[in-house]
Amino acid sequence: MRIVHTADWHLGDRLGRIDRTFDLRQRVEQVADICEKEQADVLLVAGDLFSELARPDGLRDAIGHLQQTFASFLARGGTILAITGNHDNESFCQTLWHAMSLAAPAQSAARQRAATGRLHLATEPTWLRLPDPSGTFDVAFVLMPYPTPAQYLNTANRFETFVEKNQMLSESFSRRLAELFAEARDVNTGPTILVAHITVRADYEYQLFRMNPGDDVSISANEVPPGLAYAALGHIHKPGGVAEHIRYSGSIDRLDLGEQADAKSVLILDVTDRGLVSVPRQEMLDATPIYEVLITDPAEDLASLRRRFPDARRDLVKLSIRYRSGRDSLEEVLRRLEEIFPRWYSREWVDVAQLGPSLNAEAAVAKSFRETVLEYLDRELSQHTPAEKEAILARAERLIADLEQGRPTP
Repeated sequence: MRIVHTADWHLGDRLGRIDRTFDLRQRVEQVADICEKEQADVLLVAGDLFSELARPDGLRDAIGHLQQTFASFLARGGTILAITGNHDNESFCQTLWHAMSLAAPAQSAARQRAATGRLHLATEPTWLRLPDPSGTFDVAFVLMPYPTPAQYLNTANRFETFVEKNQMLSESFSRRLAELFAEARDVNTGPTILVAHITVRADYEYQLFRMNPGDDVSISANEVPPGLAYAALGHIHKPGGVAEHIRYSGSIDRLDLGEQADAKSVLILDVTDRGLVSVPRQEMLDATPIYEVLITDPAEDLASLRRRFPDARRDLVKLSIRYRSGRDSLEEVLRRLEEIFPRWYSREWVDVAQLGPSLNAEAAVAKSFRETVLEYLDRELSQHTPAEKEAILARAERLIADLEQGRPTP
């Protein structure tokens, strides 16, 4: 069985004022091309199929694009296995799962083989079997979505702090993983593969996407069952391995400035009845460039920017501008930058003539956490409707108040 491992598609995402639909659809189409070129049997999407920023019409269009893009893959019997991640909307994904089950009911008994040639979306911990094309063995897939209270805890679980909640979720995740792995091994004699959206603690560098470390749920590497043929992980956007057979595929495109140096790829692996045949290999994706441009002397810098960035029309750019009123025309500077970098996603400017000689670090007044967050959101939401902006800012106010009072957030 040939498997393509991906994760963190974030369909419907935005970066500042830029809708990422075009970029992400290109990457999805690349993934589909790789599935065809490699004659893959299974495509794994290890969480965060959709973005939390996606609007209802964007989600509808994303599903339509997936259906069209993978039509030939599914028609020849290819199977897509996806799980929910921390950025997926649980309610939407559960509705989608119910709709898919209504149209093509999934087998309820784990001892039965799951249907091929379709998408299976797991919104709660489960496992299923898929037959190898040879028909000689089955592969069991243990599907572990990101741990949320709705899916991993019950009303008897009480917690007062973030730390308690995350500890309970971590313990529940490990317990369910062990139970499902044991059940799969009891039923299926072939290899078992884990698909999970989680941080596995190990000796490697990573950063979380739009999440504070204190909010994350993680498990240790020794909580991953040793008998797995492979663990296909999502959640960490930078490709990397916890071990040779425990790997993060990374996201399919660069999603913010923190990923500007990351190469993007998918992983391809072959599994036989004996397990993983060899080390998974990478197939590179044409990731969108993201970078920051600092303008300190508009007259001089603007003259060289077009030469330095000749292919910048597809690039995502953060612009930081320092100009001097009376010498530089801010309106003209912004106009020329728009021509060179039409897909700028954020820009800020400072009139150095207004700073004055006495401004220094000691004279600057430090902003509070609340002021910093709300000012950032106010700037980033400039392209949203007033109603959306007001709702998001109100939500942020409540979350900040919970943090300041030490209360757990929902």
